[in-house]
Amino acid sequence: MTETMGITKRVKEILSWYEGASPGILTNLARLLMSGQLKGTGRLVILPVDQGFEHGPARSFATNPGGYNPHYHFELGIEAGCNAYAAPLGFLEGGAAEFAGQIPLILKLNNNDSLFSTKDPNSAITGSVKDALRLGCCAVGYTIYPGSANAQHMYQHLREIAEEAKSYGLAVVVWSYPRGAGLSKEGETAIDVAAYAAQIAAQLGAHIIKVKMPSEHIEQAAAKKVYEAEKIPIASPVDRVRHVVQSAFNGRRIVIFSGGAKGEDQKLFDEARAIRDGGGFGSIIGRNSFQRSKPQALEFLGTIMKIYAGELK
Repeated sequence: MTETMGITKRVKEILSWYEGASPGILTNLARLLMSGQLKGTGRLVILPVDQGFEHGPARSFATNPGGYNPHYHFELGIEAGCNAYAAPLGFLEGGAAEFAGQIPLILKLNNNDSLFSTKDPNSAITGSVKDALRLGCCAVGYTIYPGSANAQHMYQHLREIAEEAKSYGLAVVVWSYPRGAGLSKEGETAIDVAAYAAQIAAQLGAHIIKVKMPSEHIEQAAAKKVYEAEKIPIASPVDRVRHVVQSAFNGRRIVIFSGGAKGEDQKLFDEARAIRDGGGFGSIIGRNSFQRSKPQALEFLGTIMKIYAGELK
């Protein structure tokens, strides 16, 4: 692939979509896009390990006890050739110095735990922009829950955090996960809701948006009328990915999709093909990576990357 000034034409094209971004932000986006096995392709596979905080240590790491050690995840991300490793403050502090410069880092700035169950989730700020700078991160991450009674507060808090991060040249990654009393369980991954979640994250200034794979279900009655009247294609996974990406400024924002709970390999490979063929930018895969032995994880991630690189149809 032809390179220009050390980056590929595809990466340069993607950077051109962020007209309001500072040179520092563009540099950090380029770091993400020019790292790992998929460097230069415009595709991303990111390793996220916030599940210890979100779901508890045994649920997260007992199936592969190496995961209790923060170093394990740095090593996995580096050996697999991931574009970046994303985690809360403690896990990054547990290995950032040992593995400095070997993989781009994303500090997850807010987290929730599963010890208190509520239909309207909220999360606590568990890290700062200054922590991200101190640890050498190229980006900060923040989760919002569109549909939660607490969503408006989260939007305001994200705006403040994003403003600070951008002032220092850090990229902003937003986990946009619809959830709340106003949504059915099926509605959390409905195509209209997933597309709306991507749009909200883009409007809040996210450089990279993480959403769940959408289903064909349409949750909102008002939205259903439009989908039917305009005959918006949503029948196939490729169609749905394409629509979600379109909803993030007509594809001018990087949209990646979560891997979810550990599942059947073939299903995950098929989802990666749908993401690729629908114009998605890649995956952020946690439990499906670190909840298996390292050799199995490396093989699994290698297959995902080959799919995104077009080496496997």
